[in-house]
Amino acid sequence: MAALAVAVSVVACTTAIPGQPTSQGSVVSHDDPDAQGGVDPSFVENTDDGEIDRLAATVITDLRVFWGERFPAAFGKRFDDLHGGYHSVDTADAESEAPPCAESSVEVEGNAFYCPTADVIAWDRAALLPVLRDRFGEAAVMLVLAHEMGHAVQNRTGAGLSDRKANPGRFPTILIEAMADCYAGSFVRWVADGKAEHLDIAKERLDSALESLISFRDPIGTEQTDRGAHGDAFDRVSAFQDGYEQGVELCAGMTVENRTFTLSGFIDAGDQARGGNLRFDQMVESITPGLNTYFSGLLGSAGKQWAEPTVRAVADAPDCTGAEQGPVAFCPDGRVVELDTGKELPAIHTDIGDYATATLMASRYALAALSAAGKPLDGEDARKSVVCLSGAFTGSLFVARQRFLSPGDLDEAVQVLLDYDYAARDAKGQSIGAGFDRVTAFRRGFTQGGGKCGITG
Repeated sequence: MAALAVAVSVVACTTAIPGQPTSQGSVVSHDDPDAQGGVDPSFVENTDDGEIDRLAATVITDLRVFWGERFPAAFGKRFDDLHGGYHSVDTADAESEAPPCAESSVEVEGNAFYCPTADVIAWDRAALLPVLRDRFGEAAVMLVLAHEMGHAVQNRTGAGLSDRKANPGRFPTILIEAMADCYAGSFVRWVADGKAEHLDIAKERLDSALESLISFRDPIGTEQTDRGAHGDAFDRVSAFQDGYEQGVELCAGMTVENRTFTLSGFIDAGDQARGGNLRFDQMVESITPGLNTYFSGLLGSAGKQWAEPTVRAVADAPDCTGAEQGPVAFCPDGRVVELDTGKELPAIHTDIGDYATATLMASRYALAALSAAGKPLDGEDARKSVVCLSGAFTGSLFVARQRFLSPGDLDEAVQVLLDYDYAARDAKGQSIGAGFDRVTAFRRGFTQGGGKCGITG
Protein backbone atom coordinates (compact mmCIF):
# COMPACT_ATOMS: atom_id res chain seq x y z
CA MET A 1 0.00 0.00 0.00
CA ALA A 2 1.31 3.38 -0.90
CA ALA A 3 -0.16 6.10 1.24
CA LEU A 4 0.12 4.41 4.61
CA ALA A 5 3.33 2.47 4.18
CA VAL A 6 6.36 2.45 6.45
CA ALA A 7 9.36 3.21 4.27
CA VAL A 8 13.09 2.74 4.58
CA SER A 9 13.57 4.51 1.29
CA VAL A 10 10.98 5.92 -1.03
CA VAL A 11 10.41 4.37 -4.44
CA ALA A 12 8.39 5.82 -7.30
CA CYS A 13 4.78 4.90 -6.75
CA THR A 14 1.70 6.70 -7.97
CA THR A 15 -1.46 6.06 -6.01
CA ALA A 16 -4.87 6.25 -7.66
CA ILE A 17 -7.37 6.88 -4.88
CA PRO A 18 -10.92 5.65 -5.52
CA GLY A 19 -14.09 7.27 -4.24
CA GLN A 20 -16.43 10.11 -5.02
CA PRO A 21 -15.85 13.68 -3.86
CA THR A 22 -17.39 14.35 -0.46
CA SER A 23 -17.92 17.34 1.79
CA GLN A 24 -17.11 16.42 5.36
CA GLY A 25 -16.26 19.86 6.71
CA SER A 26 -13.10 20.85 8.53
CA VAL A 27 -11.48 18.94 11.36
CA VAL A 28 -9.89 22.16 12.56
CA SER A 29 -11.69 23.29 15.70
CA HIS A 30 -14.02 26.23 15.25
CA ASP A 31 -13.00 27.43 18.71
CA ASP A 32 -9.46 27.85 17.46
CA PRO A 33 -8.67 31.50 16.64
CA ASP A 34 -6.66 30.24 13.64
CA ALA A 35 -9.46 27.92 12.50
CA GLN A 36 -9.62 29.29 8.99
CA GLY A 37 -5.98 28.70 8.28
CA GLY A 38 -4.85 26.08 10.78
CA VAL A 39 -1.43 26.06 12.39
CA ASP A 40 1.48 28.02 10.92
CA PRO A 41 3.41 25.42 8.88
CA SER A 42 6.74 27.19 9.06
CA PHE A 43 8.24 24.25 11.00
CA VAL A 44 7.57 22.03 7.95
CA GLU A 45 10.48 21.74 5.56
CA ASN A 46 9.78 22.90 1.98
CA THR A 47 6.27 24.12 2.83
CA ASP A 48 4.43 26.38 0.43
CA ASP A 49 2.31 27.74 3.32
CA GLY A 50 -0.77 26.54 1.46
CA GLU A 51 -3.97 25.12 2.90
CA ILE A 52 -2.84 21.48 2.61
CA ASP A 53 0.37 22.10 4.52
CA ARG A 54 -1.52 24.16 7.08
CA LEU A 55 -3.89 21.25 7.60
CA ALA A 56 -0.97 18.82 7.86
CA ALA A 57 0.84 21.12 10.30
CA THR A 58 -2.30 21.35 12.43
CA VAL A 59 -2.55 17.57 12.62
CA ILE A 60 1.17 17.19 13.38
CA THR A 61 0.97 19.81 16.13
CA ASP A 62 -1.79 17.95 17.95
CA LEU A 63 -0.03 14.62 17.36
CA ARG A 64 3.05 15.99 19.10
CA VAL A 65 0.95 16.96 22.10
CA PHE A 66 -0.86 13.62 22.17
CA TRP A 67 2.33 11.58 22.13
CA GLY A 68 3.98 13.97 24.56
CA GLU A 69 1.22 13.01 26.99
CA ARG A 70 0.59 9.36 26.16
CA PHE A 71 4.10 8.12 25.43
CA PRO A 72 5.45 8.54 28.99
CA ALA A 73 2.32 6.96 30.46
CA ALA A 74 2.48 3.98 28.11
CA PHE A 75 6.22 3.44 27.79
CA GLY A 76 7.75 5.09 30.85
CA LYS A 77 9.95 7.54 29.01
CA ARG A 78 9.78 10.88 27.25
CA PHE A 79 8.63 11.17 23.66
CA ASP A 80 11.36 12.79 21.57
CA ASP A 81 10.16 14.66 18.54
CA LEU A 82 11.36 13.53 15.13
CA HIS A 83 14.96 14.68 14.75
CA GLY A 84 14.61 14.60 10.97
CA GLY A 85 11.50 16.73 11.07
CA TYR A 86 8.52 16.96 8.73
CA HIS A 87 8.74 17.45 4.98
CA SER A 88 6.21 18.62 2.41
CA VAL A 89 6.88 17.51 -1.14
CA ASP A 90 5.60 19.12 -4.32
CA THR A 91 5.49 16.13 -6.61
CA ALA A 92 4.02 18.24 -9.40
CA ASP A 93 7.44 19.87 -9.77
CA ALA A 94 10.24 17.47 -10.71
CA GLU A 95 12.76 20.11 -9.62
CA SER A 96 11.22 20.50 -6.17
CA GLU A 97 13.35 19.65 -3.16
CA ALA A 98 13.37 15.93 -2.34
CA PRO A 99 12.92 14.82 1.26
CA PRO A 100 15.36 12.54 3.07
CA CYS A 101 15.20 8.90 1.91
CA ALA A 102 14.32 9.93 -1.65
CA GLU A 103 16.48 10.98 -4.54
CA SER A 104 13.84 13.12 -6.23
CA SER A 105 10.45 14.59 -5.43
CA VAL A 106 8.83 12.44 -8.14
CA GLU A 107 9.63 9.30 -6.13
CA VAL A 108 7.23 10.49 -3.42
CA GLU A 109 4.23 10.85 -5.72
CA GLY A 110 1.11 9.44 -4.10
CA ASN A 111 2.88 8.78 -0.81
CA ALA A 112 3.03 9.76 2.82
CA PHE A 113 5.77 7.91 4.67
CA TYR A 114 7.89 7.61 7.77
CA CYS A 115 11.56 6.89 7.11
CA PRO A 116 13.17 5.32 10.21
CA THR A 117 16.77 5.82 9.08
CA ALA A 118 16.28 9.60 8.95
CA ASP A 119 13.46 9.78 11.54
CA VAL A 120 11.35 11.88 9.21
CA ILE A 121 7.73 12.06 8.04
CA ALA A 122 7.08 13.33 4.53
CA TRP A 123 3.97 13.73 2.42
CA ASP A 124 2.98 14.54 -1.12
CA ARG A 125 1.08 17.82 -0.94
CA ALA A 126 0.19 17.76 -4.64
CA ALA A 127 -1.15 14.28 -5.46
CA LEU A 128 -1.96 12.62 -2.13
CA LEU A 129 -3.22 14.80 0.71
CA PRO A 130 -5.48 17.03 -1.42
CA VAL A 131 -6.94 13.99 -3.16
CA LEU A 132 -7.63 12.29 0.16
CA ARG A 133 -9.24 15.47 1.45
CA ASP A 134 -11.43 15.86 -1.62
CA ARG A 135 -12.47 12.19 -1.73
CA PHE A 136 -12.89 11.43 1.96
CA GLY A 137 -12.73 14.70 3.90
CA GLU A 138 -10.05 16.27 6.07
CA ALA A 139 -10.32 13.46 8.61
CA ALA A 140 -8.59 11.19 6.07
CA VAL A 141 -5.55 13.47 6.16
CA MET A 142 -5.59 13.30 9.94
CA LEU A 143 -5.71 9.51 9.84
CA VAL A 144 -2.85 9.18 7.33
CA LEU A 145 -0.48 11.40 9.30
CA ALA A 146 -1.47 9.76 12.59
CA HIS A 147 -0.60 6.39 11.03
CA GLU A 148 2.84 7.62 9.98
CA MET A 149 3.47 9.05 13.45
CA GLY A 150 2.56 5.60 14.74
CA HIS A 151 5.56 4.24 12.85
CA ALA A 152 7.75 6.87 14.52
CA VAL A 153 6.43 5.65 17.87
CA GLN A 154 7.36 2.07 16.93
CA ASN A 155 10.88 3.20 16.15
CA ARG A 156 11.13 4.41 19.75
CA THR A 157 9.60 1.41 21.47
CA GLY A 158 11.25 -1.81 20.34
CA ALA A 159 9.40 -2.35 17.07
CA GLY A 160 11.62 -0.22 14.91
CA LEU A 161 13.67 -1.03 11.83
CA SER A 162 16.60 -2.63 13.68
CA ASP A 163 14.23 -4.77 15.78
CA ARG A 164 12.39 -5.97 12.68
CA LYS A 165 15.62 -6.86 10.91
CA ALA A 166 16.82 -8.78 13.94
CA ASN A 167 13.56 -10.69 14.39
CA PRO A 168 11.38 -10.56 11.26
CA GLY A 169 9.19 -13.42 12.47
CA ARG A 170 8.21 -11.41 15.52
CA PHE A 171 7.55 -8.23 13.56
CA PRO A 172 6.03 -9.08 10.15
CA THR A 173 4.92 -6.10 8.10
CA ILE A 174 1.23 -6.86 8.61
CA LEU A 175 1.66 -6.59 12.40
CA ILE A 176 3.68 -3.38 12.14
CA GLU A 177 0.98 -1.81 9.98
CA ALA A 178 -1.79 -2.96 12.32
CA MET A 179 0.01 -1.34 15.25
CA ALA A 180 0.29 1.94 13.32
CA ASP A 181 -3.42 1.81 12.42
CA CYS A 182 -4.15 1.14 16.09
CA TYR A 183 -2.04 4.10 17.24
CA ALA A 184 -3.89 6.27 14.73
CA GLY A 185 -7.20 5.12 16.22
CA SER A 186 -6.09 6.02 19.74
CA PHE A 187 -5.15 9.51 18.58
CA VAL A 188 -8.44 10.02 16.73
CA ARG A 189 -10.34 8.98 19.88
CA TRP A 190 -8.41 11.65 21.83
CA VAL A 191 -9.50 14.19 19.22
CA ALA A 192 -13.11 12.95 19.25
CA ASP A 193 -13.15 13.27 23.05
CA GLY A 194 -12.42 16.99 22.69
CA LYS A 195 -8.89 16.87 24.12
CA ALA A 196 -7.04 18.28 21.12
CA GLU A 197 -6.31 22.00 20.97
CA HIS A 198 -6.68 22.43 17.23
CA LEU A 199 -8.71 19.49 15.92
CA ASP A 200 -12.16 18.09 16.51
CA ILE A 201 -14.29 15.39 14.91
CA ALA A 202 -17.61 13.72 15.62
CA LYS A 203 -17.89 9.93 15.40
CA GLU A 204 -20.40 10.11 12.56
CA ARG A 205 -17.73 11.76 10.43
CA LEU A 206 -15.35 8.86 10.93
CA ASP A 207 -17.05 6.76 8.26
CA SER A 208 -15.34 8.60 5.44
CA ALA A 209 -12.00 8.36 7.23
CA LEU A 210 -12.46 4.59 7.45
CA GLU A 211 -13.33 4.55 3.75
CA SER A 212 -9.97 6.17 3.08
CA LEU A 213 -8.21 3.57 5.21
CA ILE A 214 -9.78 0.58 3.48
CA SER A 215 -9.13 2.08 0.07
CA PHE A 216 -5.48 1.22 0.76
CA ARG A 217 -6.10 -2.40 1.70
CA ASP A 218 -3.93 -5.05 0.11
CA PRO A 219 -4.87 -6.40 -3.32
CA ILE A 220 -7.26 -9.35 -3.12
CA GLY A 221 -5.36 -12.62 -2.79
CA THR A 222 -2.31 -11.17 -0.97
CA GLU A 223 -0.90 -13.62 1.56
CA GLN A 224 -0.21 -12.59 5.16
CA THR A 225 3.40 -13.66 4.72
CA ASP A 226 3.97 -11.22 1.86
CA ARG A 227 6.76 -8.83 2.83
CA GLY A 228 4.58 -5.86 1.93
CA ALA A 229 1.32 -7.12 3.45
CA HIS A 230 -0.66 -4.44 5.29
CA GLY A 231 -3.94 -6.29 5.81
CA ASP A 232 -7.37 -6.48 4.26
CA ALA A 233 -10.11 -3.97 5.07
CA PHE A 234 -11.25 -5.97 8.09
CA ASP A 235 -7.71 -6.14 9.49
CA ARG A 236 -7.14 -2.43 9.06
CA VAL A 237 -10.47 -1.23 10.38
CA SER A 238 -10.23 -3.69 13.29
CA ALA A 239 -6.83 -2.32 14.30
CA PHE A 240 -8.02 1.27 14.04
CA GLN A 241 -11.15 0.57 16.08
CA ASP A 242 -9.18 -1.34 18.72
CA GLY A 243 -6.98 1.71 19.20
CA TYR A 244 -10.00 3.99 19.23
CA GLU A 245 -11.81 1.88 21.82
CA GLN A 246 -8.96 0.59 24.00
CA GLY A 247 -6.04 2.95 23.62
CA VAL A 248 -2.29 2.99 23.17
CA GLU A 249 -1.48 0.17 25.58
CA LEU A 250 -3.42 -2.37 23.53
CA CYS A 251 -1.64 -1.24 20.37
CA ALA A 252 1.77 -1.56 22.00
CA GLY A 253 0.93 -5.07 23.17
CA MET A 254 0.04 -6.46 19.74
CA THR A 255 1.98 -9.59 18.79
CA VAL A 256 1.75 -12.34 16.21
CA GLU A 257 0.51 -14.57 19.03
CA ASN A 258 -2.42 -12.41 20.15
CA ARG A 259 -3.47 -10.88 16.84
CA THR A 260 -5.54 -12.78 14.28
CA PHE A 261 -5.42 -11.46 10.73
CA THR A 262 -8.01 -12.28 8.08
CA LEU A 263 -5.94 -11.44 5.00
CA SER A 264 -5.62 -14.60 2.91
CA GLY A 265 -4.73 -15.94 -0.50
CA PHE A 266 -7.13 -17.55 -2.93
CA ILE A 267 -8.63 -20.95 -2.14
CA ASP A 268 -7.81 -22.40 -5.55
CA ALA A 269 -7.34 -21.48 -9.20
CA GLY A 270 -11.10 -21.30 -9.77
CA ASP A 271 -11.55 -18.90 -6.86
CA GLN A 272 -8.75 -16.76 -8.24
CA ALA A 273 -10.27 -16.76 -11.72
CA ARG A 274 -13.56 -15.51 -10.24
CA GLY A 275 -11.78 -12.86 -8.20
CA GLY A 276 -13.24 -14.53 -5.11
CA ASN A 277 -16.80 -13.81 -6.21
CA LEU A 278 -19.75 -16.05 -7.02
CA ARG A 279 -22.62 -14.95 -9.24
CA PHE A 280 -25.62 -13.52 -7.40
CA ASP A 281 -27.74 -16.65 -7.78
CA GLN A 282 -24.82 -18.87 -6.78
CA MET A 283 -24.19 -16.89 -3.61
CA VAL A 284 -27.83 -16.98 -2.54
CA GLU A 285 -27.97 -20.73 -3.18
CA SER A 286 -24.67 -21.51 -1.43
CA ILE A 287 -25.07 -19.28 1.64
CA THR A 288 -28.61 -20.29 2.57
CA PRO A 289 -27.83 -23.81 3.93
CA GLY A 290 -25.00 -22.38 6.04
CA LEU A 291 -27.27 -19.71 7.51
CA ASN A 292 -29.83 -22.33 8.51
CA THR A 293 -27.20 -24.61 10.01
CA TYR A 294 -25.59 -21.80 12.00
CA PHE A 295 -28.79 -20.31 13.42
CA SER A 296 -30.25 -23.73 14.13
CA GLY A 297 -27.22 -24.51 16.27
CA LEU A 298 -27.23 -21.12 17.97
CA LEU A 299 -30.92 -21.30 18.84
CA GLY A 300 -30.54 -24.91 19.96
CA SER A 301 -27.78 -23.94 22.38
CA ALA A 302 -30.17 -21.38 23.85
CA GLY A 303 -32.93 -23.97 24.24
CA LYS A 304 -34.97 -22.54 21.38
CA GLN A 305 -36.29 -24.06 18.17
CA TRP A 306 -35.16 -22.76 14.79
CA ALA A 307 -37.71 -22.81 12.01
CA GLU A 308 -36.11 -22.46 8.59
CA PRO A 309 -37.42 -19.36 6.78
CA THR A 310 -38.71 -19.54 3.22
CA VAL A 311 -36.59 -17.52 0.80
CA ARG A 312 -38.71 -15.66 -1.74
CA ALA A 313 -37.60 -13.50 -4.65
CA VAL A 314 -39.43 -10.22 -5.28
CA ALA A 315 -39.01 -7.81 -8.14
CA ASP A 316 -38.53 -4.67 -6.04
CA ALA A 317 -37.84 -3.53 -2.48
CA PRO A 318 -39.59 -5.85 0.02
CA ASP A 319 -42.41 -4.22 1.98
CA CYS A 320 -43.91 -7.18 3.85
CA THR A 321 -43.66 -5.45 7.24
CA GLY A 322 -44.82 -2.07 6.03
CA ALA A 323 -41.34 -0.71 6.78
CA GLU A 324 -38.23 -0.39 4.64
CA GLN A 325 -35.74 -3.01 5.75
CA GLY A 326 -33.81 -2.65 2.52
CA PRO A 327 -33.30 -5.05 -0.39
CA VAL A 328 -33.54 -8.04 1.97
CA ALA A 329 -36.34 -8.29 4.54
CA PHE A 330 -37.54 -10.71 7.17
CA CYS A 331 -41.32 -11.10 7.16
CA PRO A 332 -42.48 -12.51 10.54
CA ASP A 333 -45.84 -13.54 9.11
CA GLY A 334 -45.04 -16.85 7.48
CA ARG A 335 -41.31 -16.60 8.36
CA VAL A 336 -40.22 -15.47 4.91
CA VAL A 337 -36.98 -13.82 3.86
CA GLU A 338 -37.66 -11.70 0.78
CA LEU A 339 -34.89 -10.77 -1.64
CA ASP A 340 -35.04 -7.95 -4.14
CA THR A 341 -33.65 -9.91 -7.08
CA GLY A 342 -34.74 -7.39 -9.67
CA LYS A 343 -32.92 -4.23 -8.74
CA GLU A 344 -30.95 -3.08 -5.70
CA LEU A 345 -29.56 -6.29 -4.22
CA PRO A 346 -28.03 -7.49 -7.52
CA ALA A 347 -26.64 -3.98 -7.99
CA ILE A 348 -24.96 -4.06 -4.56
CA HIS A 349 -23.66 -7.54 -5.35
CA THR A 350 -22.10 -6.29 -8.58
CA ASP A 351 -20.77 -3.06 -7.09
CA ILE A 352 -19.27 -4.38 -3.83
CA GLY A 353 -19.04 -8.16 -4.18
CA ASP A 354 -20.75 -11.40 -3.29
CA TYR A 355 -20.25 -11.23 0.46
CA ALA A 356 -22.14 -7.94 0.58
CA THR A 357 -25.16 -10.02 -0.44
CA ALA A 358 -24.30 -12.63 2.19
CA THR A 359 -23.95 -9.98 4.91
CA LEU A 360 -27.37 -8.50 4.18
CA MET A 361 -28.96 -11.95 4.07
CA ALA A 362 -27.30 -12.92 7.35
CA SER A 363 -28.74 -9.83 9.03
CA ARG A 364 -32.29 -10.84 8.05
CA TYR A 365 -31.72 -14.41 9.18
CA ALA A 366 -30.53 -12.83 12.41
CA LEU A 367 -33.87 -11.02 12.67
CA ALA A 368 -35.56 -14.40 12.18
CA ALA A 369 -33.39 -15.78 14.99
CA LEU A 370 -34.51 -12.98 17.32
CA SER A 371 -38.09 -13.85 16.45
CA ALA A 372 -37.51 -17.55 17.20
CA ALA A 373 -35.89 -16.61 20.52
CA GLY A 374 -38.87 -14.47 21.50
CA LYS A 375 -36.83 -11.26 21.40
CA PRO A 376 -38.13 -7.87 20.22
CA LEU A 377 -37.68 -7.26 16.51
CA ASP A 378 -37.29 -3.52 16.83
CA GLY A 379 -35.43 -1.10 19.02
CA GLU A 380 -31.78 -0.37 19.72
CA ASP A 381 -30.97 -3.83 21.08
CA ALA A 382 -32.45 -5.53 18.01
CA ARG A 383 -30.42 -3.31 15.67
CA LYS A 384 -27.17 -4.13 17.45
CA SER A 385 -28.05 -7.81 17.64
CA VAL A 386 -28.72 -8.33 13.95
CA VAL A 387 -25.38 -6.82 12.93
CA CYS A 388 -23.58 -8.67 15.70
CA LEU A 389 -25.16 -11.96 14.64
CA SER A 390 -24.15 -11.30 11.03
CA GLY A 391 -20.58 -10.97 12.28
CA ALA A 392 -20.92 -14.11 14.40
CA PHE A 393 -22.12 -16.12 11.39
CA THR A 394 -19.20 -14.78 9.35
CA GLY A 395 -16.81 -15.65 12.16
CA SER A 396 -18.10 -19.22 12.12
CA LEU A 397 -17.23 -19.43 8.42
CA PHE A 398 -13.77 -18.01 9.10
CA VAL A 399 -12.87 -20.75 11.58
CA ALA A 400 -14.69 -23.58 9.80
CA ARG A 401 -12.60 -26.58 8.76
CA GLN A 402 -13.93 -26.39 5.22
CA ARG A 403 -13.07 -22.96 3.94
CA PHE A 404 -15.93 -20.93 2.52
CA LEU A 405 -14.77 -17.32 2.73
CA SER A 406 -12.77 -16.05 -0.22
CA PRO A 407 -10.18 -13.28 -0.18
CA GLY A 408 -12.04 -10.00 -0.23
CA ASP A 409 -15.20 -11.30 1.46
CA LEU A 410 -14.51 -9.47 4.72
CA ASP A 411 -13.58 -6.36 2.76
CA GLU A 412 -17.02 -6.58 1.16
CA ALA A 413 -18.71 -6.99 4.55
CA VAL A 414 -16.97 -3.86 5.87
CA GLN A 415 -17.80 -1.94 2.69
CA VAL A 416 -21.52 -2.73 2.76
CA LEU A 417 -21.68 -1.87 6.47
CA LEU A 418 -20.07 1.50 5.86
CA ASP A 419 -21.98 2.35 2.69
CA TYR A 420 -25.45 1.15 3.69
CA ASP A 421 -27.37 0.89 6.96
CA TYR A 422 -29.50 -2.05 5.75
CA ALA A 423 -27.75 -4.75 7.80
CA ALA A 424 -28.57 -2.87 11.01
CA ARG A 425 -32.23 -2.17 10.28
CA ASP A 426 -34.84 -3.59 12.60
CA ALA A 427 -38.30 -4.79 11.56
CA LYS A 428 -39.57 -1.20 11.60
CA GLY A 429 -36.83 0.03 9.29
CA GLN A 430 -34.86 1.92 11.94
CA SER A 431 -31.10 1.51 11.93
CA ILE A 432 -27.74 2.34 13.54
CA GLY A 433 -26.76 5.67 12.09
CA ALA A 434 -22.97 5.50 11.99
CA GLY A 435 -21.17 2.98 9.83
CA PHE A 436 -18.38 3.03 12.43
CA ASP A 437 -20.84 1.62 14.99
CA ARG A 438 -22.21 -0.93 12.54
CA VAL A 439 -18.72 -2.27 11.92
CA THR A 440 -18.06 -2.34 15.67
CA ALA A 441 -21.16 -4.48 16.25
CA PHE A 442 -20.23 -6.81 13.38
CA ARG A 443 -16.71 -7.23 14.78
CA ARG A 444 -18.08 -8.05 18.23
CA GLY A 445 -19.98 -11.00 16.80
CA PHE A 446 -17.09 -12.05 14.57
CA THR A 447 -14.57 -12.18 17.42
CA GLN A 448 -16.78 -13.19 20.36
CA GLY A 449 -19.49 -15.35 18.77
CA GLY A 450 -23.27 -15.33 18.70
CA GLY A 451 -23.54 -15.75 22.47
CA LYS A 452 -22.50 -12.11 22.84
CA CYS A 453 -25.17 -10.80 20.48
CA GLY A 454 -28.22 -10.72 22.75
CA ILE A 455 -29.87 -13.92 21.52
CA THR A 456 -29.87 -15.39 25.05
CA GLY A 457 -30.72 -13.98 28.46
